[in-house]
Amino acid sequence: MQANDSIIVINAGSSSIKFSMFSGPALDLTLRGKIENLYSGVAHFSAQDAGGSTVGERDWRDGPLNHEGGMRFLVDFAQTHLDGHRVVAVGHRIVHGGVAYSGPQRLDAAVVDALEKLVPLAPLHLPHNLAPVRSVLAMAPQVPQIGCFDTAFHVGQPEQAQAFALPARITDLGVRRYGFHGLSYEYIASVLPQADAHLAQAKVVAAHLGNGASMCAMRAGRSVASTMGFTAVDGLPMGTRCGALDPGVVLYLMQELGMDVAAVQKLMYQESGLLGVSGISSDMRTLEQSGDPRAKAAIALMVYRIGRELGSLAAALGGLDALVFSGGIGENSVSLRAAVCLDAAWLGVRLAPTANAAPARGVRRISTADSKVAVWVVPANEELMIARHALELVEAA
Repeated sequence: MQANDSIIVINAGSSSIKFSMFSGPALDLTLRGKIENLYSGVAHFSAQDAGGSTVGERDWRDGPLNHEGGMRFLVDFAQTHLDGHRVVAVGHRIVHGGVAYSGPQRLDAAVVDALEKLVPLAPLHLPHNLAPVRSVLAMAPQVPQIGCFDTAFHVGQPEQAQAFALPARITDLGVRRYGFHGLSYEYIASVLPQADAHLAQAKVVAAHLGNGASMCAMRAGRSVASTMGFTAVDGLPMGTRCGALDPGVVLYLMQELGMDVAAVQKLMYQESGLLGVSGISSDMRTLEQSGDPRAKAAIALMVYRIGRELGSLAAALGGLDALVFSGGIGENSVSLRAAVCLDAAWLGVRLAPTANAAPARGVRRISTADSKVAVWVVPANEELMIARHALELVEAA
């Protein structure tokens, strides 16, 4: 990869498209931005250079903007802001790779068609992940596209960590625990040894806490167990997702309350979690600023469930050397980190309040020197992991 070569990373959600441009052999971040409010209201685009200065901004007030229109605009924008850079690949975050895709994959129409069949496993994410891929295939077919899967990092988990207690005829159809947020955990595993060499072989539980939330047990940088399973609705309560739910509840909703599949899916994915419990908001910042008892109850439930899962994952590891917070909530909520660490005192966690309350600034330790379990904050950087994988595949080709 030459100094003027660049990789563009696309992270598409249900109502947004985030992009980043990494340049040169060191993959320096040179441009980043996002389009928000797709499909509803006024879509807004903003972009910043490496120094954080705004280099582009636009609103769409003449009707809703979809993924295809957003990607068409981003391709045009990138072409006018390359400043001599050549795009050698486009990398995409794709939530689910199923059984077939356990590592970065060159994307073409046939692969996208195969991935479409996995949409029932990630109905809120996968269609939006794949929409930009199809757009680039149509607009710039000569540019290599690389798919990086959130499930891939967990492929090496022990067999029993991936299995449900179901008949083989069901398991053989691919009904198993996949785990998600793998790109975030892979990045955490890559930077922890740089912060402390002792963590290279450590037993670590990482918590990626945001609108989507999960936890992962890692031994020597490899996934051992995770809280998310067959779909990204399992595990912890999230912004609008319920997390782990007794299957009998689903049967009750359908049999006794007469809810159909679509209604149950909407309830579990869009109406539950922090939003459902509080009845106020899915945003942790809003809940922390609220005096409403329901807001406090929602936060308390999330803290409790994090503590429950932490104990479970520590058991899967046979001990615990470090706890890592990442994601929007994990990186920014001082009070949530404090509450989780207080509950984890039985594991030997001792938080340093001053370090925990300090302004966010990169990878940092927030536990005391005598804490038996080191506590770290690692800002999420899934985009850089995607760029690294894309570079490896392009250079290998």
